[in-house]
Amino acid sequence: MQDRAISRPAALQTGSLLVGAAAGCVLLLLAYQAGAVRLFLAASIGLFAGIALYHASFGFTSAWRSFVFEGRGAGLRAQILLILLTCAIAFPLIGSQGLFGRPISGAVAPFGYAAALGAFLFGVGMQFGGGCASGTLFTAGGGNTRMLATLSGFIAGSVIATAHLPFWWSLPALPAFSLVETYGAASAFAMTALVLGAVYYISRRREIDRFGALEKGPQKVSLVRGPWPKSWGCVALAVVGIATLVVLSRPWGITSAFTLWGAKIAQSGGAQLQDWPYWSGRMAWLNQSVFADSTSIMNFGIIVGAFVAASLAGRFAPNWKVDARDVAIAICGGLLMGYGARLAYGCNIGAYLGGVISGSMHGWGWLVFGFLGSSFGAYVVIRLDTVHAQKGV
Repeated sequence: MQDRAISRPAALQTGSLLVGAAAGCVLLLLAYQAGAVRLFLAASIGLFAGIALYHASFGFTSAWRSFVFEGRGAGLRAQILLILLTCAIAFPLIGSQGLFGRPISGAVAPFGYAAALGAFLFGVGMQFGGGCASGTLFTAGGGNTRMLATLSGFIAGSVIATAHLPFWWSLPALPAFSLVETYGAASAFAMTALVLGAVYYISRRREIDRFGALEKGPQKVSLVRGPWPKSWGCVALAVVGIATLVVLSRPWGITSAFTLWGAKIAQSGGAQLQDWPYWSGRMAWLNQSVFADSTSIMNFGIIVGAFVAASLAGRFAPNWKVDARDVAIAICGGLLMGYGARLAYGCNIGAYLGGVISGSMHGWGWLVFGFLGSSFGAYVVIRLDTVHAQKGV
């Protein structure tokens, strides 16, 4: 998920744009039929998220790699701003009695050996796969064919993990702890801002000391056709997170839908999932339409939204000649992310972002071990690329 270099505006892809618009309309219609206004709004949020993610090239994978191995921290600082913007609204909402008669629940979970391992595996998988959960969706929608391999591995890994979750969940873990519930919204925000502010300062100082100045964003920006500066992406994705809280009464999540998709595929292939402990109490969810699942609806929206954004930018150009080595690495990355996400209560969006903006300590634990895994994974990928280049294959 690296930023796209813009030399000159590409031509608007009218045909692709019309297809994307039609797909968006169909998605909105299916969402409304499955869940009326609530799912219609969820699909709308997903479409907007796809456009924002693509135009801002907003990802976690390249941002963490650039910070560790290049000393560039713009992507990391953008994540910090996104979290703080979202927390400023999310903490009071979660600490309140809810909206429109519905309580708003944060993503608060325990954190132990399984979650730490899962976050680490996910971090490694991010670098192997070339994108995180949201990155996999928006780059696939934007025409990156390699990410289809990552997505397939992601889906497979997600459902495979459900066969082993009773064991992983039996391992020791710290109990769930919420800063918002314990200290209140204002104090929780102050503590969060203090920690993230320190990381922001360190990142900024490190980049200036190394390069003499901060990296500049795109010189030419366009609200409709892109690209967007990272600041626009922060604001747009904060809107996505807050809107998800208001509409769905929970934080934004992505990977539970991959688990559902994989389980449906496995079930259609004859797997007796009702005999699996994880699925025995979730058969109603499994047997419903994917268009009745709010997370799936949002994920479909991200893919279609990114497709529309790529068409607006004139850059939808899928390349189907993908190296077999790259495909294998991408699938491995997807498997690691899918498996890890189930152990760690979600991905960089659901567990890290969703946890931190809920005041949950498991979000911070995910950040630490996910970052370590990402750093290790990036090192391995760099070494593999170096060896591959030296062999001249």
